[in-house]
Amino acid sequence: MTSTTLRLSKSGRPVALRDHGAGNPVVLIHGVGMQSASWGPQIDALAKDHRVIAVDMPGHGGSDPLPMGSALADYVTWCAEVIQSLGLGPVAIAGHSMGALIAVGFAIEHPEHVTRVALLNGVFKRDAAARDAVIARAESLRGGAIDLQTPLDRWFGDSETDQAARAQVKGWLSAVDLDGYATAYTAFAHGDATYADRISQIECPFLALTGDGDPNSTPAMSQGMADLAQNGRAVVINGHRHMVNLTAADEVSTHLLEWLRAPVSQKELQ
Repeated sequence: MTSTTLRLSKSGRPVALRDHGAGNPVVLIHGVGMQSASWGPQIDALAKDHRVIAVDMPGHGGSDPLPMGSALADYVTWCAEVIQSLGLGPVAIAGHSMGALIAVGFAIEHPEHVTRVALLNGVFKRDAAARDAVIARAESLRGGAIDLQTPLDRWFGDSETDQAARAQVKGWLSAVDLDGYATAYTAFAHGDATYADRISQIECPFLALTGDGDPNSTPAMSQGMADLAQNGRAVVINGHRHMVNLTAADEVSTHLLEWLRAPVSQKELQ
């Protein structure tokens, strides 16, 4: 899968992306520390019937970073500019982890440009202890300290599939720009409640999917978001953790294909 560069029409900021297939557009946004290549299995599966655009988030892969101090809303604005610069009509949008926060923000702020939204391992209204822990990790990153071992241990089990995915993810984490990583992680740490109380505004097909072993993007969070959305569905994949799109790639792709086939409401068709 080759990466190309898009120059945004307003800011002029370069964005790296992978653009495959043809048909109705699906935009994929990865999580903090990853890059668009992390969607490889889903690109292969979805591009058979759709145009799939997987983007490198700001400060990741080949995309320029946003300024230090940027908040989640700034990443949502960036997402809107990417979609506008690509000249896309309404899109299906899916995000993983931090990408899920961006995707749900885009669906809320720009409902006319979204046909459906899927959140993989999304966070939703962390409790105080979880919020304090993730903010502490963000502060550590801003101080220049990067700890790969802790997230890798949290995200992966001991199976052969998990260990193969762990090696891929370690490579992406090792290659990420530290400033871009710190900026995005800080926005992620403070962004879980930014759009949480507005999810009820989302009318299009809404999927919230996670692994039952993900302690930070829990099944209860996915169910809570799906319950709020007007056309929501929660899926929990047993035996998997945070990088479920890699460790349970076929199952995740099957659920995404079902989500893409879900009928839209009559109101959305008007």
